[in-house]
Amino acid sequence: MTIVDTREQQTLEPVLDQHLRHHLETIEALRDRLPDITRWGERLADRLLHGQRLLAAGNGGSAAEAQHLTAELVGRFDGERRPFSALSLHAESSSLTAIGNDYGYDQVFARQVLAHARAGDILMLFSTSGKSPNLLAAAEAARRVGATTWALTGAGPNALCLECDEHIALPGTGAAVQEAQLVMLHLLCRVFDARVHSHDAAAHAPSSAGRRGSTSEGGRS
Repeated sequence: MTIVDTREQQTLEPVLDQHLRHHLETIEALRDRLPDITRWGERLADRLLHGQRLLAAGNGGSAAEAQHLTAELVGRFDGERRPFSALSLHAESSSLTAIGNDYGYDQVFARQVLAHARAGDILMLFSTSGKSPNLLAAAEAARRVGATTWALTGAGPNALCLECDEHIALPGTGAAVQEAQLVMLHLLCRVFDARVHSHDAAAHAPSSAGRRGSTSEGGRS
């Protein structure tokens, strides 16, 4: 039994090693997009601090990534802060199945975008292929209501990148892209939290006028 296990392990090791090499190659490509991730995180924080909302969607594993992001914003990332409005469109199961049944699966996200999104909101779409019809329809619906669209996809150019306002397209296998997208959304959350904390600190800092007033009143007494 031990001999069989050892042989299986020897057979699998090259496969696992290749998986890790693909992962690292895509992560290196993600490193090149750090300026874009920083810009997105700051813009997302600025929008949500002013009452806008994040909508997110994806299919399969990409749906899990999208919901991971919204959970970090409504809950918290790795430090205490206020909650922010973020919705995963694929998580609304009754709406999803009703729309799919009545209008077709291509419309399951688009109709929710038309219902929930407002001008200035951000719609973030996760995909490895960049060609899912329901995500393309969602991007088009967001444009109709004036929402900003961001796409995270596999290698570009692809249809979803072209349909959205901005995109981050990463080369690699589907698994490597999804793994890098998880890292990317954590980086986005880190920038987001830093921006929120900076905003809150500035809002609670005493103004120079207030400090001068306190000094002046102290002198009169």
